[in-house]
Amino acid sequence: MESLPPKHPLFDDIHLGIGTWAWGDRMYWGYGHDYHDQDLWEAFRICIENGVTFFDTAEIYGQGKSEELLGSFAQESGRTVIIASKFVPYPWRFRRANLIEALKKSLKRLKVPRLDLYQMHIYSPPVPTEVWMDAMVEAVQSGLIQAVGVSNYNRQQMERAYNRLQKEGIPLASNQVEYHLLNRRVELNGLLTLCHEMGVTLIAYSPLAMGLLTGKYSSENPMSGFRGRRMARLPIQKIQPLLTTMKRIGANHDGRPPAQVALNWIIQKNALPIPGVKNPAQAKQNLAALHWSLTQEEMEELDQTSQEVTHEPG
Repeated sequence: MESLPPKHPLFDDIHLGIGTWAWGDRMYWGYGHDYHDQDLWEAFRICIENGVTFFDTAEIYGQGKSEELLGSFAQESGRTVIIASKFVPYPWRFRRANLIEALKKSLKRLKVPRLDLYQMHIYSPPVPTEVWMDAMVEAVQSGLIQAVGVSNYNRQQMERAYNRLQKEGIPLASNQVEYHLLNRRVELNGLLTLCHEMGVTLIAYSPLAMGLLTGKYSSENPMSGFRGRRMARLPIQKIQPLLTTMKRIGANHDGRPPAQVALNWIIQKNALPIPGVKNPAQAKQNLAALHWSLTQEEMEELDQTSQEVTHEPG
């Protein structure tokens, strides 16, 4: 891999994390129907026992239920867990104090005195970036958070956040964006490169394209519900050449399934994938994306095939 500037120490030796969007979310993911608290606990336990201890949540996931579950699991395990959460700059939140208030509520739900990483969930045009970064500085200096991150920020927005924090000697640790083989905009618009140049870790959410890259779905078994409607622009028939390539490449690595190929591809791009897990089987499958590597030739083939099925410029 290319030589990169140092990342924030928080991300030393972290190559895979876990996203908890589905924890407690009934409407979008079906919490309480297809999976329950015990499934999530077992998935959590498998992750931490295998060295994956970075968990990403947010105050809006399950209307706070995700934070509550994660906090309870971490407390019950008695193990050190790295927790990241997010602040949503709703239109009625326009003061620095709003961020601190929301942060304290997240800490209470998570049952911790300090967050390892606190992120702006989205960019909020009505309120200048500098206002929110000043609030983040206050949170760091008050000992409420260790590191600052942003999410869904473009290059210019990220640079503004980075520059404001730098004035106080605080690095921008991360930018969390959607990134996977069916959405490579961060490569095409230069965001991934800029993150590398600044030492900002790019956290890739929805690294499996909400399940499209797992090989689970087909024309006979299409994705349904909210996810199906969201991903309708990429029908299974259209992306089949990519899935076929992923299966063939996975077969060359001890028969690894497409999901592991998709996650390893992101890791090789020097980004941090945070796939969701709803049960022990998913946890085991995702963990197996570690400790092996796609070859340069395989990476190039995946790049080329993904470009062909999405029709994005190279």
